[in-house]
Parts: sequence; structure tokens; C-alpha cells
Amino acid sequence: MRIAVYIPLLLSLLAPLGARPLAERCEPRLATWLLTASSLVLGAATTISLGLLAVTGLIRVPQLATLGHWSAHTAQRDDPAELSVALIAGLLLGAAVLMAARMLWRRARTLAAAILEAECMPAEDGLVVVEDEAPEAFAVPGLPGRVVVSTGMLATLDETERRILLAHERAHLTAHHYAFVALAQLGAAANPLLRPLATAVTYTIERWADETAAAATGDRERVARTVGKAALAAHHAPARAPGAALAILGRRAPLATAGPVPRRVAALLAPPFGRHPVLAATTAAVLATAALSTAEAAHDLHLLLEAVGA
Repeated sequence: MRIAVYIPLLLSLLAPLGARPLAERCEPRLATWLLTASSLVLGAATTISLGLLAVTGLIRVPQLATLGHWSAHTAQRDDPAELSVALIAGLLLGAAVLMAARMLWRRARTLAAAILEAECMPAEDGLVVVEDEAPEAFAVPGLPGRVVVSTGMLATLDETERRILLAHERAHLTAHHYAFVALAQLGAAANPLLRPLATAVTYTIERWADETAAAATGDRERVARTVGKAALAAHHAPARAPGAALAILGRRAPLATAGPVPRRVAALLAPPFGRHPVLAATTAAVLATAALSTAEAAHDLHLLLEAVGA
């Protein structure tokens, strides 16, 4: 446990450096999966590593060592981790668990509210049109979900652009993008160093939906113009506080405002991205390293506990 336990912590420092290249150069669906998995795996690995380090501090306390039938003296002699490191790890572990639990509770509440809200919305083919001059469009997850579009947004777009908008929003529901956002943010809640990965996921799901709309219409340039046009319309609309349904997706009017719009437009005007096997393989190697290092550190702790057994 001298080195292995610290590897996930080191990887969580380096992983944010790859978030932007992965989001920008890799096919959006694959990028979303890789970024979400990275946030979850590294968040879990670092939490476990902190827990392992904290345990090495606990077994040095004579009263606690007695409960586990361990020798506190042997632990102080054989444990490679400094006591100060174990204490800091314990504090960080408590904060990570608290933040993750808080995030899960808030997400569960907002998801339940969104599902109830979707059930109460009268819809035709999953589409809800609301009388509102403000140009808005968003997806509400539910069983089934709903696509909500304001009359102001419909008036802003022509018939082809409306089809693009609906294809974009329905892609969010079909691919369960809210789940990717929630899982990536869970990893970031456990380890704040991973927040750039969660931020990248909110961008890649928009790119994923953009590409779905482009595939459905067969006109990438028209989709790019629609994204820009909707963004301009929403930019001039008065800001409002998002409701529960929007909070579950973590944004307001996804087609119009979520994600850096110029980057999305530029990506649509360029040729479609490939899977970029080098980035994908590198990400997989990082995740495998984190998982194996955590398993090795857990095994080392098991051996340490056997050695200090009274």
C-alpha cells in the first residue's frame, strides 16, 4: 500500500487535463460514455483509497485496535502511511461521503419531481406546447418523458428548424442524457478534482443530441444554423429561475443555451468526429490502472491487518 493507494489520487489530478481533448476530438456518444465512466471510476477509486488510508490510522488507536484484535504497536511499526496522512484521509473521506450523499438525495428529489411533472403534462406524441413568448425548449425525463416547447420558440423557427429542435430534445430523452449528467456529477461530488469531467459531459450530451438531429435531417449545416438561431433568441429572452424539471438536467433550454454554442456550431460545420481509438484506449488504460491500484491497495491492507493480528 506504499504506492498503489496513492495512484487513484494522482490520476484524479491528471484526468481533468484530458477532459477537453476527449470532448473535442472524440465522437460525442463515445466521449460521453468515457467521461462519465472516468468520473465514476476515479471518484469511487479515490474514495476507497481515502478509506484504506483512514483505516491505517484507526488501527493505531489502542482502544480501536483492541476491538479488532489487532496490535496497535505492530501497526505503528509496520504501517507505511504516516499518521498525519491517515488523519487527513479520514477527514477527506467524511467530506466525500457527505457530498456524494447530498448530491444523490437532491438528484433523487428532482428526478421524482420531474417524473411527476411529466405525468401531469398533456402531450401529443410526447410534445407539450406552452403559451409563452419567451423562446424555450427542454426535455423533461419521465415515464414517458416530455419535450416542452414554448410558442415563442416555435415562432422563432421555421418548419425544418422545428424538426431539428424536436429531434435534438427527443435525443436527450431517448439516450437518457440526464442519467449521464447525474452519474458524472456523482463522481465529481465525491472528488471535486473531477468537476472538469462532469462539465465536459454536459457539453458532450449536447453534441450527441446535435449529431442525432443532424443524422435525422441529413443537413449538418442547417442544424448548426438552428443551434445558433435558437441561442440568439434565448439570449435576448428574460432570464427565469429553472424549475425542478430543468434542474434534473442541470440546465435551462438545452438546445438554445447549454454548452458553449460556438464550439457546437463549429463542430457541426466540420466533418463528423471519429471514435479516436488512441484517446479511447488511453482512457480505458487510466480506468484500468485506477481499478487495479485500488484492488492492490485493498489487498495490501488485508495483509497488514493479518500481520498486526493479536
